Amino acid sequence: MSEFLFLGIDGGGTKCRARLRDAKGALLGEGTGGPSNIRLDPDLVWNSILTACREALGQAGLQEADLKRIHAGMGAAGAGQTSAVERLLSRPHPFFSFAIDTDAHTAWLGAFGGRDGAILIVGTGSCGYGVVGGQRRYVGGWGYEISDEGSGAAIGREALRRIIWAYDGRIASTPLSRTLLAEFGNDPEILVDWVGKARPSDYARYAPIVLEHAEQRDPLGIALVTEAASGMAQIATRLLDLGAPALCLFGGLAEPLRLWLPPPLQQAIAPPAADALDGAILLGQTTHRGGRNDRTSL
Repeated sequence: MSEFLFLGIDGGGTKCRARLRDAKGALLGEGTGGPSNIRLDPDLVWNSILTACREALGQAGLQEADLKRIHAGMGAAGAGQTSAVERLLSRPHPFFSFAIDTDAHTAWLGAFGGRDGAILIVGTGSCGYGVVGGQRRYVGGWGYEISDEGSGAAIGREALRRIIWAYDGRIASTPLSRTLLAEFGNDPEILVDWVGKARPSDYARYAPIVLEHAEQRDPLGIALVTEAASGMAQIATRLLDLGAPALCLFGGLAEPLRLWLPPPLQQAIAPPAADALDGAILLGQTTHRGGRNDRTSL
């Protein structure tokens, strides 16, 4: 058989990313796909995964048949839920092997290379994860409906809740509340209809608007971002209290919100050795070194 290839997949609520490397670690190609939180429909998720993989193959000048010589590792939002993993794996995959774990685990693998440490992912969702002395610990990450503090989905959800408050007169109207309500034709009934169909990524698209207004000293924007940073701080503090020597941040909202964290927590933040995609590649390499042709490794 031709030389094995290694593919890292980072599956998030908004998009899927893939990175392809050869056996020597050289970068061959990268690609992106659609939403891939595995709590979603498995056909949608596999379509997102394969779209990203095919783009990476195309950049490498490889063909669809080369998927068969790939050891793939995936860090997936929602992979902590066994039933979601089982739904995804009910569909056949095209790889030589496919290892899946949570996006938190692959982010940690990339950041610390298997050494003690903790990570905090803050994107569409949020989750804290640490490994100390071989013990894996999660903090948060239970879904935006009841958890995911500091995330884009949580910020968007709370922002829309507050514009209803402003509409009712329970809190003062601000440029942010007026801007957001205008997105719904200044009609709360349109907003209520939208909420009934909205996904986490739909809520998360309002987070940049909130951050922009917070930077402009909008009172509602400041309140929402301060609340999000407080939720992040609670997760980070718990991870450090569990013994993690350092904390790495991941996700599109990590850096914007970092500025709002208390100084002692900012001092505990360290740059990651590598990103979550390379962590997912490490997961796939572990399967390869183990000599297994696994469909999953949890």
